[in-house]
Amino acid sequence: MTTAVPDPQELLCLARAGNGQALGQLLEVYRNYLALLARVQIGRRLQGKVEAADLVQETFLAAHRDFARFRGTTEGEFVRWLQKILAGNLADLVRHYYGARRRDVRLERQLSDELYRSSRILARSLVARGSSPSQLAARRELAVRLADAIQTLPADYGEVIILHHLQELSFPEIARHMGRSLDSVKKLWVRGLARLRRSLGDSP
Repeated sequence: MTTAVPDPQELLCLARAGNGQALGQLLEVYRNYLALLARVQIGRRLQGKVEAADLVQETFLAAHRDFARFRGTTEGEFVRWLQKILAGNLADLVRHYYGARRRDVRLERQLSDELYRSSRILARSLVARGSSPSQLAARRELAVRLADAIQTLPADYGEVIILHHLQELSFPEIARHMGRSLDSVKKLWVRGLARLRRSLGDSP
């Protein structure tokens, strides 16, 4: 028996009305999504110096602390706000590990843009090619759903998809990274995509 996913819009309304439990539930909806975005940036900038899970936890703590400042009303606005918090935390870590003393607003903006781009790539690249713009627009934060679906895949399937679509490695690069043959990597990618699309209802 599967547990129904809470409706984020309903949770957001409850959280804005002062329901702290609803805010906690709402944040949990985005744990896999934020962890995936954080992993990509850690790989690019921090070379494994920090765990994605720790960065997500810091983002949740900041979101709890600063939620009263959030002025949006939709799930999309809330997701973008979380991305900005994550970007600020990433910028703090980059500054810490590379010895910069002053806050770099340009770096925070660049990281925020990169996180948004990763989110868009995730949603655009992994849906079935036959999906119409109206079908895509009707989906609830598709990138968030995809992040959850990737988490349920066998580890090698998810790894290939993340490396190819988000970290933008070529198949030969992925094969070297994973210590696998090029043919096996391509098969993992095809099978992983098929599973993702089935889980999202994009294919029979």
